[in-house]
Amino acid sequence: MFSSSNSEDNFSLRRSGTGLSRAATFFSVMDYWILVPVLILVLIGLFVLQSVASDGIGTTLNYPSGFYRQIGAVLLGLALAMLICLMELPTLRLFGTILYFVSLLLLIYVKVDGYSLRSITGADSWIRFPVLGSFQPSELAKIGIAMMLATTLSEMKSGARNYLDGSIRIALISGIPLFLIMTEPDFGTSMTIVFMVAVMIFVWGIRWRYVFMVVSAFFIALPLIWNYGLSAVGQKRILTFLFPGHDKRASYHISQSLAAVSSGGIVGSSGKPVNVPVKESDFIFAAIAEYMGLIGVIAVISLVTIFVTRTLIVSFSAVKDNPAQGYTITGLISIMAIHYIENMGMTVGLLPITGIPLPFVSHGGSAMISNFISLGIILNISMNQRMLRLQSNL
Repeated sequence: MFSSSNSEDNFSLRRSGTGLSRAATFFSVMDYWILVPVLILVLIGLFVLQSVASDGIGTTLNYPSGFYRQIGAVLLGLALAMLICLMELPTLRLFGTILYFVSLLLLIYVKVDGYSLRSITGADSWIRFPVLGSFQPSELAKIGIAMMLATTLSEMKSGARNYLDGSIRIALISGIPLFLIMTEPDFGTSMTIVFMVAVMIFVWGIRWRYVFMVVSAFFIALPLIWNYGLSAVGQKRILTFLFPGHDKRASYHISQSLAAVSSGGIVGSSGKPVNVPVKESDFIFAAIAEYMGLIGVIAVISLVTIFVTRTLIVSFSAVKDNPAQGYTITGLISIMAIHYIENMGMTVGLLPITGIPLPFVSHGGSAMISNFISLGIILNISMNQRMLRLQSNL
């Protein structure tokens, strides 16, 4: 994942020369401005999920077994995040490479495993594992793409790789998994990956004329995207967003979501819960507003703002010492940021409805574990920056 830059080598030499180790300084260099908001979001998610599941309205989640599995996913994800925090940069680089190719194999396996939730979700994007349950490989693919792209962008920045070679490599790294995901078809995840790649390239540095060319190409390709990239369900959701009431059945989700949000008041509703489809996952933000009221909504938005802002600050700092680290963290936080914006926006009718969950809050084992893996990588990079500052003071 990360290129073998001089700054990385110098960092390793300085660290070993002074006797500092990641394990010895683990708690002192941990970035609690990133970790604590996430842990509070997880607790809010578990509280709301327990309320939604126990009421049994608007959800197909089995209670209490489904709730216990969510707790298990949280604990497993947190353990993985802490292990990733302990990885040195060469190990983290190898981890990113393995993650990318494993996700590719799993995306291919989705096509032939014979297991499909297309009738429920509108896409064949899940794998069924014995005991563990279903898993969505595209969640891992997003992380793998970000980590692999970071290396190429860093090499292009330093001149170790020319633009033509780098551009081809970027197209292959992102294009192969993107094609597999689009053919599921999972338009929401596909657009998330496109957004992530665009953000990483923009931060790397690209001339504005190329930005305008890409935007123009996107609008020109809209008819093709509409006819071949979107499923019938996706088309209905966009039409319903643009023309409210276009399809009463398609408008049901948003009307019920708005009813749940308005019923919460200031401190949450104690009356009969509103029936919101997929209330435990896609529309859990509506459940937060319903069960915790305006106070809960403000708390979630504030925690998300702290988490995203702090991570962006770390990414800007990381670019100076090791560009690959900065590009990686930029890609990972852009994924989460677009998830937060889209999920909250669709809940209140400001954005079209998609199957994008609320990170660290929504029900879903694969999404929760993948988010914690991303968190571990982000914390690892933040700890690197803090250890560099600690080293400079010795």
